[in-house]
Amino acid sequence: MKRQGLGLLRALLVLVGVSALCSVALGTRKGNASLDQRSHRHRNPGHLSLHRHRQRTGKEGQVLHRSKRGWVWNQFFVIEEYTGPDPVLVGRLHSDVDSGNGNIKYILSGEGAGTIFVIDDKTGNIHATKTLDREEQAQYTLTAQAVARDTNKPLEPPSEFIVKVQDINDNPPEFLHGPYYARVPEMSNVGTSVMQVTATDADDPTYGNSARLVYSILQGQPYFSVEPQTGIIRTALPNMDREARQEYDVVIQAKDMGGHMGGLSGTTEVKITLTDVNDNPPKFPQSVYPMSVLEDKVPGEEVGRIKANDPDLGDNGMVNYRLIDGDGMSMFELTTDSETREAVIKLKKMVDFETKRLYTLKVEGSNSYIDPQYLAWGPYKDEATIKISVEDADEPPVFVAPSYTFEVEENAPEGTVVGRVHAKDTDVANNPVRYMIPRYTDVEQFFTVNTEDGRITTQRPLDREAQAWHNISVSATEIGGHHQDTKVRVNIKVKDVNDNSPEFATNNEVLMCETVTLGKVIETVSAVDKDEMAHRQHFTFSLAPEVAHNHNFSLKDNRDSTASVYVLRKGFSRITQDVYYLPIEINDNGSPPLSSTNTLTIRVCSCDSKDTILSCNVEPYVLPAGLSTGALIAILACIVILLAIVVLFVALRRQKKEPLIVFEEEDIRENIITYDDEGGGEEDTEAFDIATLQNPDGANGFLPRKDIKPELQYPIRPGVGHTGANSVDVDDFIKTRIAEADSDPTAPPYDSIQIYGYEGRGSLAGSLSSLESVTTESDLDYDYLQSWGPRFKRLADLYGTKEGSINDADDGEDS
Repeated sequence: MKRQGLGLLRALLVLVGVSALCSVALGTRKGNASLDQRSHRHRNPGHLSLHRHRQRTGKEGQVLHRSKRGWVWNQFFVIEEYTGPDPVLVGRLHSDVDSGNGNIKYILSGEGAGTIFVIDDKTGNIHATKTLDREEQAQYTLTAQAVARDTNKPLEPPSEFIVKVQDINDNPPEFLHGPYYARVPEMSNVGTSVMQVTATDADDPTYGNSARLVYSILQGQPYFSVEPQTGIIRTALPNMDREARQEYDVVIQAKDMGGHMGGLSGTTEVKITLTDVNDNPPKFPQSVYPMSVLEDKVPGEEVGRIKANDPDLGDNGMVNYRLIDGDGMSMFELTTDSETREAVIKLKKMVDFETKRLYTLKVEGSNSYIDPQYLAWGPYKDEATIKISVEDADEPPVFVAPSYTFEVEENAPEGTVVGRVHAKDTDVANNPVRYMIPRYTDVEQFFTVNTEDGRITTQRPLDREAQAWHNISVSATEIGGHHQDTKVRVNIKVKDVNDNSPEFATNNEVLMCETVTLGKVIETVSAVDKDEMAHRQHFTFSLAPEVAHNHNFSLKDNRDSTASVYVLRKGFSRITQDVYYLPIEINDNGSPPLSSTNTLTIRVCSCDSKDTILSCNVEPYVLPAGLSTGALIAILACIVILLAIVVLFVALRRQKKEPLIVFEEEDIRENIITYDDEGGGEEDTEAFDIATLQNPDGANGFLPRKDIKPELQYPIRPGVGHTGANSVDVDDFIKTRIAEADSDPTAPPYDSIQIYGYEGRGSLAGSLSSLESVTTESDLDYDYLQSWGPRFKRLADLYGTKEGSINDADDGEDS
């Protein structure tokens, strides 16, 4: 069977080669068309050959010259996905110069040469050694060349040819963008396009039916259908209702080979969602809704809610509500809750159980958006009736008036009746009412109210000038009920009584020049009164009787509640009298009339020629001779400078004064004795006198402190000796001084520093060094230094023995 299949394949290649050669022959030059056709009759159909130059004689003896032709183009074909045991013969290359003796060598190069395609260099046969896939590469471009085998010299120019991979149906259709999602309005007509799905096939669409696709629906009938050639999905049933079913899962298949048996197929899923349209009118679940409201509810409070159901979505299911009829339209109002889409019934006015106990409302719910396409399915509205019953409530008493305003005269005696308030119980029981004034509205308790009849009276006299209005509240409480109360505002005006005398509007002094002219107005006075001024009421002014005939000033009433003060003479002097007092009587002409006497103060002042006031102070007539102000200031400045110099001098003196007690940071605990005497060595007894270490004041055994005066005098302790001036018993002297310092409570606990500047009378010795003195001859015995203790150990080592001193000195020089 394999041999037979290979033979058929080769026969197919030969047929393909024949057709290819024919197409090539038709494309040759026009002048050589007849020769090409005759020569092709004797040529192998699978060969690619080269014709040499030939000469032939025509019918009329004319010699025909044929041009040399190059390689004759051909297209070779090879079937993809071939899985046979032997390589597939693609075709054969042949040249006219090939005489068959093997001197020509065929070379193949280009795409896949040597790996996919191999050539027999002797025969020119081309074989495919690997399985080819047209979907990976549909054709290969190769180059053929014939060369001499021994010299590799090209016998023909290289030329290209194409090997095409012939397609077979080895790829199923694929939906590259699945799964798909589509939307279509509900209630759409049959055949409404939903969407189009498209599958792709990798096979060659130009060869056979391998890529010819046909679409079909595997799942989704009878609701949807698909066009076989285009893949357009359409509705297949009328009146598909979203409220009944919203989503559909449809499976579409694409099959190649035109849908025939043996073709490959692929499927995809399409999820189709029905979108909403306004195809449902709103509907109230009930035709009548009972509700109730208490009569004590205030306007704006909610009474109840109703809702019309609409299964549509969004704007399609939006319901608007309105009141269309009923006897309660003036007492109730309707609003829509934007979140729950409910009709809310609210109280518009107060209802009264005793007046009316039942109200009826008719509510309409309608869609705000109506689709004209479905208008015939209407009407898109519904109605319902609401019956609202008013329930009795224990209400607080109600005042007859919303507020009260009363008047009462000021200074009225205690118990004066101001007015009366009245409240009643509107309930059926009509219980009695008790009145009271809340203390926070009448903190000072000016008024009281009778608890039974609501009569308001004063508790003390009122003063209009202190408070003209009193705003209080009166509460009424039902007796025997739920003790509910209600309050009413009571405004009480205090009527004015003329009980205040008039007085000057201002109490400023009047300043008058000494040189004032006769008859000049120096002041215009006015008055004020705490009481209310009646219409056309004004103040009158006059001089008090005791100054009515004075010769200095006069008063003129201007009859407009003001008066002018005139000067009756001239020649006023501050030295004679600097202040004048003018009593003026003011009358308010009220009922009853009241008057008061007010004193106007007039001060005489010094003025310049332009009547500008210079000074109003009292000054002596003759000023004593004395220093000027500048001189006084200079004297005071000198005194201040002298005081500053004295203070500075004292401060500097205090800073230079040496402190009697050394501060802590200057604490020195050793005796430092400085002297500049170079002397004459150990034998010079006058260079340094040990007696200088003794305080002359301490010769009697007492050392006083320099900073304080001692309170007690300590006697000389018995048995304590003192070293003389020529004594060399330094050990006893130091011990004695240490004992005195330790036992003296008046001396500071510090060591003393003494400096001696005595240089002596000169000495033959060149140095005072103790190291050098060891080498001198001396009869002094220094063995007693051993008993002085550890502080003198170094001196004892140097001077204790002569030998030891010499040895130590040598060691010091070596170092």
